[in-house]
Amino acid sequence: MSYRLRHLLNQLPIAFGQRSDRRLRTTRLKHAQFASFLEETGFGHHDVDHHERGLRWRRTAKRLFLGATAFGAAWVALESARALTLF
Repeated sequence: MSYRLRHLLNQLPIAFGQRSDRRLRTTRLKHAQFASFLEETGFGHHDVDHHERGLRWRRTAKRLFLGATAFGAAWVALESARALTLF
């Protein structure tokens, strides 16, 4: 069974009282020793945590939105001025 299908099936609601080991059943890492070796050597390790990355994304999205709004307002003002000069 493919990983994605297993992951989707494991997202279904679980009856109370049953053990929820979704992460264990859908993990891509099969060999614990190899995974611990990768962790010890620092392979693929980044110092950016999820919270900081989310804040950085929000800040970038806010700047893009404000820039697009300013551009739109300037465009409307320019087109309005151009339309008024035609009369």
